[in-house]
Amino acid sequence: MSKLQPARGTRDIYGDEARRMTAVVETFRRVASTYGFEELSTPIFEFTDVFRRPLGEASDVVSKEMYTFEDRGGEEITLRPEFTAGVCRAFISNGMQQNLPCRLMSNGPAFRYERPQKGRYRQFHQINAELLGPENPEADVEQIAMAWRLLRELGLGDKVILHLNTLGDVESRVAYREALVAYLEAHKDKLSEDSVRRLETNPLRILDSKDDGDKVIVADAPLLSEHLNEASRAFFESVKAGLEAVGVPYEHDERLVRGLDYYTHTAFEFVTTELGAQGTVLAGGRYDGLIEKLGGPAVAGVGWAGGIERLAMLSELDLVDVRPVMIMPMGEAATLKAFALAEDMREAGLTVLADRSGNLKKRLTRASKANAKFAIILGDNELEAGNVMVKELDSGEQWEVPFGGLVASITA
Repeated sequence: MSKLQPARGTRDIYGDEARRMTAVVETFRRVASTYGFEELSTPIFEFTDVFRRPLGEASDVVSKEMYTFEDRGGEEITLRPEFTAGVCRAFISNGMQQNLPCRLMSNGPAFRYERPQKGRYRQFHQINAELLGPENPEADVEQIAMAWRLLRELGLGDKVILHLNTLGDVESRVAYREALVAYLEAHKDKLSEDSVRRLETNPLRILDSKDDGDKVIVADAPLLSEHLNEASRAFFESVKAGLEAVGVPYEHDERLVRGLDYYTHTAFEFVTTELGAQGTVLAGGRYDGLIEKLGGPAVAGVGWAGGIERLAMLSELDLVDVRPVMIMPMGEAATLKAFALAEDMREAGLTVLADRSGNLKKRLTRASKANAKFAIILGDNELEAGNVMVKELDSGEQWEVPFGGLVASITA
């Protein structure tokens, strides 16, 4: 290999992109903490069953996209494809059911083997929020309201639309599945290959097919809303009333489904038109049976995840332009003193760079390229007098100050 490159679907993150992604995470932490959420960090890899059991063998994630391998001990391990299953495993493993409700926020990388495209990678990063315990629709409203607040803080209020639907309870979904399968069987010869496979395993996913032929067939398919029982209707009406009460605008999208088996009742997506076909920037829903599928107690849950790369691409956060101070010792004795002065400035919260080579002219040129605000010059004469020379690079103004007055002089 003549030139080393990152593996397909991965890339190096640095510079403004890294700063933007960090700003998204920091904003998420700040917003989520106002709702009482606490940080949870789960392993990047888990035993494969942690994901296979709740996500379902028929889901695209399990059947096509998971990075699964056998480790040296013979255990089957999978890199995290999403957060919710791992968070619920941690909930069970750590006995968190003793402290319900649990409000847990996480962030970090996840991995799926799929075709890379704008805003989508094989190693990507997510923010994730899970509220475990409450079975009432008010919990769904709180989670969606928190997501909406985050998006507005990121400057995306005018760039996204909330799509909202209900998947109903188990009884409603069984009734709808029967009606949907009966309809799709009558059009089986016109369905795409993927949809024919899903017809046997996960027919609701056909509603979300991107195949043009499938879209024509799905357009006339039965609606889930026509098969909701009274309990499911009442739950959804409460969610909509709550969103209206807190001022979260939404569109009822009756074709919205979730790609994973554990969802029930509320499903939602915040969608933008600014990222092409992959327009979902944040999505989630309710998953009341998931913890039981993992072998835990019957504990309800509702949560969401957002792609950090996509949010960073769209966000209008003002990145703080930190201008460093450049300290320039001239000589060995001055270099030792410069170490101490640099630490004093850092203690005061300043960003300090040191330039110890070349003549003064070259050093000042490098300081300008680094967008430094001040150059701190320390030579033998300054060292003997107990002073440093401070040069403000924008104006060219310079002055001498005693060592003990340096921090006050440049932070005034």
